[in-house]
Amino acid sequence: MASNPVPPDAGARPSPGMILERLARGATRAARITHTEHLPPRIGSHADWPEQIRPEVIDAIRSAGIDRPWAHQARTSEHALRGESVVVATGTASGKSLAYLAPVLSTLLDGSEAPNGRGATALYLAPTKALAADQRRAVRELAAPLGPAVRPAVYDGDTPVEEREWVRQYGNYVLTNPDMLHRGILPSHPRWSSFLRALRYVVIDECHSYRGVFGSHVAQVVRRLRRICARYGSEPVFLLASATAAEPGQAATRLTGLPVVEITEDTSPRGELVFALWEPPLTELHGEQGAPVRRTATAESADLLTDLAVQGVRTVAFVRSRRGAELIALIAQERLAEVDRSLPGRVAAYRGGYLPEERRALERALHSGELLGLAATTALELGVDVSGLDAVVIAGYPGTRASLWQQAGRAGRSGQGALAVLVARDDPLDTYLVHHPEALFDQPVESTVLDPDNPYVLAPHLCAAAAELPLTASDFPLFGPAAGGLMPQLEAASLLRRRAKAWHWTRRERAADLTDIRGQGGSPVQIVEAGTGRLLGTVDAAAAHTAVHDGAVHLHQGRTYVVQQLDLADDVALVEEASPPYSTTARDTTAISILDTDTEIPWGDARLCFGSVEVTNQVVSFLRRKLITGEVLGETKLDLPPRTLRTRAVWWTVTEDQLDAARVNPEQLGGALHAAEHASIGMLPLFATCDRWDIGGVSVPLHPDTLLPTVFVYDGHPGGAGFAERAFHTAADWLTATRSAIASCECEAGCPSCIQSPKCGNGNDPLHKRGAIRLLGELLRGAPQGT
Repeated sequence: MASNPVPPDAGARPSPGMILERLARGATRAARITHTEHLPPRIGSHADWPEQIRPEVIDAIRSAGIDRPWAHQARTSEHALRGESVVVATGTASGKSLAYLAPVLSTLLDGSEAPNGRGATALYLAPTKALAADQRRAVRELAAPLGPAVRPAVYDGDTPVEEREWVRQYGNYVLTNPDMLHRGILPSHPRWSSFLRALRYVVIDECHSYRGVFGSHVAQVVRRLRRICARYGSEPVFLLASATAAEPGQAATRLTGLPVVEITEDTSPRGELVFALWEPPLTELHGEQGAPVRRTATAESADLLTDLAVQGVRTVAFVRSRRGAELIALIAQERLAEVDRSLPGRVAAYRGGYLPEERRALERALHSGELLGLAATTALELGVDVSGLDAVVIAGYPGTRASLWQQAGRAGRSGQGALAVLVARDDPLDTYLVHHPEALFDQPVESTVLDPDNPYVLAPHLCAAAAELPLTASDFPLFGPAAGGLMPQLEAASLLRRRAKAWHWTRRERAADLTDIRGQGGSPVQIVEAGTGRLLGTVDAAAAHTAVHDGAVHLHQGRTYVVQQLDLADDVALVEEASPPYSTTARDTTAISILDTDTEIPWGDARLCFGSVEVTNQVVSFLRRKLITGEVLGETKLDLPPRTLRTRAVWWTVTEDQLDAARVNPEQLGGALHAAEHASIGMLPLFATCDRWDIGGVSVPLHPDTLLPTVFVYDGHPGGAGFAERAFHTAADWLTATRSAIASCECEAGCPSCIQSPKCGNGNDPLHKRGAIRLLGELLRGAPQGT
C-alpha cells in the first residue's frame, strides 16, 4: 500500500511520473522496476475536410468540439469518398472513428434526401458487443444535430426481439458483430434486402483483432457478405480501423479480399506516456521440482490497483483470464476496505461471460467515473471509450506488441499524460521482455496472421453460402483458390448437392450452425447455481474441460463457486457457492502423430519441418494452489474423455551425433527436449500474433514417425491458425531468442521464468535446463542463413 494515501478524486490530476514514484516508494518496490520508457508528447497536424463532406456533418463535428480534422482523418475520408476501401492504422485515441464516420454520415445524409427508397445504409462490425454499444452512443451524440437522417441501431444477440424488425426496416447505420452477421443477417438476407441493396459502406473496427482462426472465419463471412450484396446490386466500400500494425494494407486485403489503401501516419497529438516494466520479487516458496517461485502477477497487480485507487488514480488492470480479473478485483476490494469502507464499491471486475445488463452497468460506471478501478479481460481492450483514465496495469504480457499498445492506450485518451505498467508473470516470455525492453520498445508490431484458405474454415462457409444462394463455379474466385477442390468432398459428405450448374444446401438444419467462427467448437457450457437454478454465465466449449471440470473453483462477480458436476451431454456446469482457500489448475496429457509433411529443411544433420498432425489431448487431473502464493496443495484425478485435433505444426529433429556434440546423454535427453519445447512455446508470441494458449507442444526422445528425438509446436485450432507456419519461417530467430531466454535466467535448474510451463501435463518433469541450452545451441549451428 502507498505510505501516504491521497483521497480519491482530490486536487489536480498528478503526472504519470509522480504516480509511478508513489507506487515505487520503498526499497523493495523500487527494485521491481526493471525499466522505464518515457514516450514524449507529440504535436498534431491538421488538414481540411474533403469538399464532398456535407456542411451539416462538418457543423455537427464542430459542435462536438472538433474544429478541424487531423491529416490522417482527412486522407481516410478522401479515399472513402472516392470509393476506395481503406484501412486507417494509427495509435490509440487518434480519432480513427471520426475518420470513417465523416464520410459515412455525409453519405447517409445524402441518401436521406433521395426521392424514393430508404436511402443509403452502412454496416458497422465490431469484435465485441461492448464496442458496438459504445459506438452507437458515440454516433448518436455526434449525429444528433442531423436529426432523423441518421438512425444508428445495434443488432446483436442482446437486441430484444421486438426491436429487431425496426432495425431491419428503418436502421440505416446498423452496428453488429461478425457472429450475428454469420448466424443472423446473412442466412436471413431476404428480410434485409432493402438494407443490403442500399449498402454503401462496411466499417470493420479493430480489424487487427481478426487473426488466427477467428480472423480466417471473419474473412470468409466478409466474402459471403460481398456475394449477397452483389446479388442485390450493391458493392460497398470497406473502411477498416486498426491499432498500429505491421503491413495493415496487406492484412486488410486478406480479410476483405479487396485491394485496400493503408493510412499509417498518425498526425494526432499525444500526451506523455510513462511505461514501466515491473518484475514481482522471488518468494521463499518452492514450486514444482523445487523451483523458486515469484510472487504472482495477479497478487502484484491487485496491490498496484489498490494503491492507485487509494491515490484516486482512475485505472484499468488488464488480465488475461476471467478468473484472474475476478481475483484481482476481489483482492483489491478486500484491501481497500481496510483503508476506507467507501472504496471497495469503486473497484469491480469486467469480463466476457457476464450477462448483458451486468456489462452495460459496468461500462456506464467506468465512463461516468463512479468506478475508480476495473480489473478487466480483453473484453474491454478494444476501442471502448473510457476517457479520463490515468493509468493501466497489464498483468502479464498480453501475447502481442499490438495488444500491449492497445491496452496501454486505454489511458490518456483525453490527451493527458498516462502511466502504463507491465507486470511480468513467472513465464519465459514475460521474464525475457522485462529484461530486454528493446524487444518491446524498439521493434515494430507484428503482422496479422490469418488463413482464409484453411479447409476447416472454408468448407462450412461454402455450405453457408450455398444455403444463402446456390453456389456456382463463378463464385469460387471470391472464396479463394481452394474452394473448387472442396466441392467434391462436400458432395461426398452429403452436405451439398449439385443440380445443373449450381450446388445447393439440402439439409434441414441451418448451414450457418456448422461452425463457430470464434473457433471455440460446440455450444458454450452454461454455469448454473445448483441450489437456485440461476444462470451465472457461460464458458466456451473448448475451455470447459480445463475451466469447469468437477472440483474447479469458479469466480463470478466477486463470489467464489466450486463446480459440483460438469455435464458434457447437456453442456451445463452445476456450481455451489463456497470459499475454498485455493484456486485450481487443470493438468492434461498430449500425444501427436504426423499426417503429412509439407516442407522439410536440413539444418546440418537436423531437420526443420512443417505439416499436418493429429493431436490427442486429455485432461487427467487438477492441482489445488494457495490463492496468493501459488503453492501446490495437492492433485486430484479426473475422468474426462480425450479430444482429438487435426492441425498444423512445426517440428525439428536432432541426430545421435548432434546429441553427442551437445553433451546431452540419454538420461538428460527427455528433460532437455521438454525444456526446449516449453521455452519455445513461451517465446513464439514474439514472432507470431498468438498467445501461448493458442499453441501447444510435445517433445519425444524417440518419436515413432521420425524415429529421432523430436520437438513439436502446433496450432491449437482445427486446421491450423497460421502460427506454426509463422514459426517455421522465423525459426532461426525464434529459437535463438528461446535459447537466450533460458541461458539468461538467473535460476540454477529451471523455473517458471524460463523452462517451466503453467499448462504442463507432466508436472514440469522431467526438465533439464543446461541440456536444453546446449541442445538448442547445437541445433542452431546448422541453421541456414535467412531461415
